[in-house]
Amino acid sequence: MKIENKTPISLAEVAELLGNPKEEEPKKIQQLRNYLHKFVKLNAEEARKLKQELVGLGMIKLKEQHIVKIIDILPQDAEDVRKIFVGSDVSLSQEEIEKILGVVAKYVQNEKK
Repeated sequence: MKIENKTPISLAEVAELLGNPKEEEPKKIQQLRNYLHKFVKLNAEEARKLKQELVGLGMIKLKEQHIVKIIDILPQDAEDVRKIFVGSDVSLSQEEIEKILGVVAKYVQNEKK
């Protein structure tokens, strides 16, 4: 398999790319499926919609890798949002954090159980 490009994608999109389990699948793929089943909070369609909404906020500071982490974690408060940006050069204002949380809140209610 050749890597054609490096684009951050959410765990939900990874699960979608893996598709349905195959009968004779390598153990590593089975372990990945188990991990994804345990931690993925949205389906791929919801993840893409959330991504569009976050991009739609027009925040230049929000890079693609940050958006993917927001989708994977679904932060519930300002501290959760700040943790996503630890170690980066990005510093968000309280207003920006509240905008992110407002968008995420719509998806937390629909979160996959």
